[in-house]
Amino acid sequence: MKTQIKPPLAYLVSLLLGFAGVISGLCFSTSSAQTKEAAGFQWTQPPLDLEAADKAFTDYFKAETFRIQERCLPANSTKEGLAKSRELQLQQLREMFGLDPMPSRTDLKANITGRLEHLDFMVEKVHFQSRPGLYVTGNLYLPKNQKAPAPTILYLCGHSQMKGDGVSYGNKTGYQHWGSWFARNGYVCFIIDSVQLGEIQGLHNGTSQADVWWWNSRGYSPAAAEAWNSIRALDYLETRPEVDKTRLGVTGRSGGGAYSWALAALDERIKVACPTAGITDLQNHVVDGCISGHCPCMYMVNTYRWDYAQMAALVAPRPLLICNTDNDGIFPLDGVNRLYAKVRRVYQLEQAGEKLGLLITPGPHKDTEDLQVPVMRWFNKWLKREEAPLVNYAEKLFPPKSLRVFDNLPQDEITTKCQEDFTRLASDTRLVDSSRVIADLRLKTFGAWPAEPGELGGKKLPALVDAGSTETWEFQSCPEIALKLQLHGNGALAASARVALVIQERNAAPDFDGNAMHSGVTAVFCPSGAGHGSLAGDSKSQIHFRRRFMQLGGTLPGMQVWEVRRAIQMLRSMPEMKNVEVEVYASKAMTEVACFAVIFEPEVKALHLVSPPRGDKEAPDFLNWSRLLTPQQLLELTRQKCTVQIRRSASDQVSRD
Repeated sequence: MKTQIKPPLAYLVSLLLGFAGVISGLCFSTSSAQTKEAAGFQWTQPPLDLEAADKAFTDYFKAETFRIQERCLPANSTKEGLAKSRELQLQQLREMFGLDPMPSRTDLKANITGRLEHLDFMVEKVHFQSRPGLYVTGNLYLPKNQKAPAPTILYLCGHSQMKGDGVSYGNKTGYQHWGSWFARNGYVCFIIDSVQLGEIQGLHNGTSQADVWWWNSRGYSPAAAEAWNSIRALDYLETRPEVDKTRLGVTGRSGGGAYSWALAALDERIKVACPTAGITDLQNHVVDGCISGHCPCMYMVNTYRWDYAQMAALVAPRPLLICNTDNDGIFPLDGVNRLYAKVRRVYQLEQAGEKLGLLITPGPHKDTEDLQVPVMRWFNKWLKREEAPLVNYAEKLFPPKSLRVFDNLPQDEITTKCQEDFTRLASDTRLVDSSRVIADLRLKTFGAWPAEPGELGGKKLPALVDAGSTETWEFQSCPEIALKLQLHGNGALAASARVALVIQERNAAPDFDGNAMHSGVTAVFCPSGAGHGSLAGDSKSQIHFRRRFMQLGGTLPGMQVWEVRRAIQMLRSMPEMKNVEVEVYASKAMTEVACFAVIFEPEVKALHLVSPPRGDKEAPDFLNWSRLLTPQQLLELTRQKCTVQIRRSASDQVSRD
């Protein structure tokens, strides 16, 4: 995991300036000229107001984050209210971790491939399958001379890459000192590898480095696989006679800290939790930019727009020690303190204030003994149930290679591709309840849309050039973001019976020629961020900008759907357009955006496409949509709302429904 995180203001400015053209929502220009002739009328591109664009998106991210913050564990929460909502929250959390429905608890097929001896303890090299072919490798530290089942720690690993000669030994070997330390202090300790940095190298950084945005569409995060592997690790520990099943605890740092939070919230078999440097609040991640230093495995798919204190509070009233350093750039102290204050109110309502602790030690984002000594004491108090003195100290005793579980990796493994089918996807063989699907889409795909549309605030802008019958109108997509819509009508705006709304990505020629669109008024709209080339800055900056949207319960293309709806509403708000028929024309890149917009926006007469909806690996990312319906079902749902015409190319015959 990267340790540089909080971007300076200049970085954020350059990042957000990349959306200057997107916010302006302006039209196509394939040359440096201010105007261009296309489709029988004049396209006009006024200058961009970069300063206004920067402020708009800065304000949007702040406003959305604070809206979520205000709903999270408000000060007027009651014990009864929290208890009443707990089961719903657990169901939502399971869904956001890809565990609703819960996968089958298939045979673990556990195997011990070797043992290492030490004077005080023994280490077993273990693997099991959390799902068929999803292998989990780990080291089980067993104290010697243990006369009864012992309290047991599941230790979850952060981002430590341990390799030799191109072979991965697993990040468990980088944290072996904590396993030996727990064993010397009378605990069984099971350290398991993470998916990406284990002996079998899976994928964590799909949306941050590998351009696999379809993870969002499938409602998948690598945090899901880590959560499931952790749950199944508890299943395995329960089969071991050395383990006291009533005294299971979890800890880990950085990525392992994040997985510890998830497991403790999801599985009540965890009786004590001590996550280290693994959580902070949404404000740090989205507003302060900490997301740019984090792997996608740190985040659930935030469908229900939670702040992270909400997940932490689900551990109450079980003992919980929140651990962090005071100069951690990716888990900043201010966010940790805000989160702790909210969670503390919940523990106080549960009359369990003594079971919540906050540990802050000096230092950066680093694994230190200063953090771990109080962790051991917390486990001694609440899990071991004795204030025992600490024995020895943590040290790495084995060559990493000696802790490797596999000599040869299994051929039937799916760890490297578990993201392909981890979540349950929609199928064309399943009947679709249109009303139910639309309700689910509104809640689970477009949950970040404003609850109330708000005022359009439409106003006609002065012409910047001699644009003839071209008019530029500005309207509000949401209180923070203003967009522009251009009308072209050869002076016949009031006399037209129909209007063609063309949805197109920026800096692209229209996919429809003049003969493809009817005569009369044509409106041109480009939503925020349309077209890969519309973002400024390097690709890394663009990626982390897009990742913020998922943290707010949506995606950038999901925001574009809302903006197309607002453009249609803007047309309808004009007196001369009140009774005209609206037909929508979408470029190929905007196919799915237009389909979703038409589903939710009434009174669209027809939708004109150049291609049918695509699969999630080709289409833009819309949160969870592949769990709800297929591309064919999306097309059928669109056809229920209006006439759909598909023109695959300018020379193709139109397909009309």
